[in-house]
Amino acid sequence: MRPAPTILHLDMDAFYASAEQAAKPSLRGKAVVVGGLGPRGVVATASYEARRLGVHSAMPTAQARRLAPNAAYLVPRFSLYRTVSNQVMELLGRLSPLVEPLSLDEAFVDLEAGGTADDSASARATGEGLRVAIRAVTGLSGSVGLAGSKMLAKIASEQAKPDGLVLIEPGTERELLAPMSVRILPGVGPATGDHLRRAGMTTVHDLAEAGEAELVRLVGKAHGHGLFRMALGLDDRPVVAERDAKSVSVEDTFDVDLHDRVRVRAEVERLAVRCVERLRAADRSGRTVVLKVRRYDFSTLTRSETLRGPTDDPTVVREAAARLLESVDTTGGVRLLGVGVTGLADYTQEDLFAQAADARELAQRALEHHAPAAEGGEEEAVPEPEADSAEQLAARRWPAGHDVHHEEHGHGWVQGSGIGRVTVRFEEPWSAPGRVRTFRIDDPQLRPADPLPLVRESPDYSSWPASLPKSRSSGAAASEGGESSP
Repeated sequence: MRPAPTILHLDMDAFYASAEQAAKPSLRGKAVVVGGLGPRGVVATASYEARRLGVHSAMPTAQARRLAPNAAYLVPRFSLYRTVSNQVMELLGRLSPLVEPLSLDEAFVDLEAGGTADDSASARATGEGLRVAIRAVTGLSGSVGLAGSKMLAKIASEQAKPDGLVLIEPGTERELLAPMSVRILPGVGPATGDHLRRAGMTTVHDLAEAGEAELVRLVGKAHGHGLFRMALGLDDRPVVAERDAKSVSVEDTFDVDLHDRVRVRAEVERLAVRCVERLRAADRSGRTVVLKVRRYDFSTLTRSETLRGPTDDPTVVREAAARLLESVDTTGGVRLLGVGVTGLADYTQEDLFAQAADARELAQRALEHHAPAAEGGEEEAVPEPEADSAEQLAARRWPAGHDVHHEEHGHGWVQGSGIGRVTVRFEEPWSAPGRVRTFRIDDPQLRPADPLPLVRESPDYSSWPASLPKSRSSGAAASEGGESSP
């Protein structure tokens, strides 16, 4: 534990949905749900307006539609989210050399290592300045937690949501944590939480009172020891700038169960090609190929094969995955397939020769397998052409929420498609809500487009944080728990 709250945790607010609202003026202040829109789609993010209706991430999209039938349901635009994430991470990198990204919209920052904070006052000023900078550069809001440890900084950012800042003063940890649910602690999921509840422990105070020996008896030595320390507010984990990936994998969930064995094998080979693409993009090779199969009854089988040495050879990975598939019974139907590579290593000389030898094959297979998806910008499973309806083709070419450009009407986004038509709303992030028009799905004047920036003219932050913006709440007094108003 540090004597000053110099570990910062940033969590962007409803990131995907907020980015969509910022990009689409007509959706601001309205319920927005981002995720898979098929029969087996899952919610990735819901706006706060949708959350008030009961929608939350990881919920089946079909259930979300029952709770919020009038919400806007959009397919994710990861190219936009990555662009915004890069802008945010660049700002964090200016605060410290020690930035630990957890996802596109979440990261820890060691302010002490960057010399940008050494006490509560400077930490608060830096956190508020960061929030101002993020909004100016991206148009979005983020919540900031500040504390003497990573665990408490993350808890603080959760308390700060949405669009706030909470600072936990060192020395107040136990008092703050005591009334909270045990589920607030890292590593306490539904199963562990239920086990502790049956033992009469529902709050962090209960864990601290039970003692380390009792927790070890209940959940095991390693988990019990760590749980007791966290209940006391103790967490010595450092902020790590490089989080070394342990595996690379890709998977697809299918709207309709696959029964044809030939089709299943083709999908496995396609996934193997995509997996090698990601492996090479990370400049890595791997030794163990893993196949994941989720069957019609939701049972999930995993098979793996360890090779003689690390590889990034698409032929080797593809053939290994195909061999693994031979040991899996798929006659009842398959709803999900995945291919991964573990045991990662840096490139070896043999890997480089393999890459050169197979580059042409990899590029050709990527072109063959990605061509239908590239039009719509999705990485969904590609159904057999003869089984596709006109509506399926339109949905894949014109995904809801994705960008388009019309030669006459300009930039817009897809509101929906079907019966040979696509409906587009023409507006830009900085315009007023736009008009809606409908076109044939094969209109020659309409084409997919790249996302526009969320901020028309981003301010120059090249000298930041030396030119730290004034805090929006610099005069606000901190409450006993350390919370400042947004």
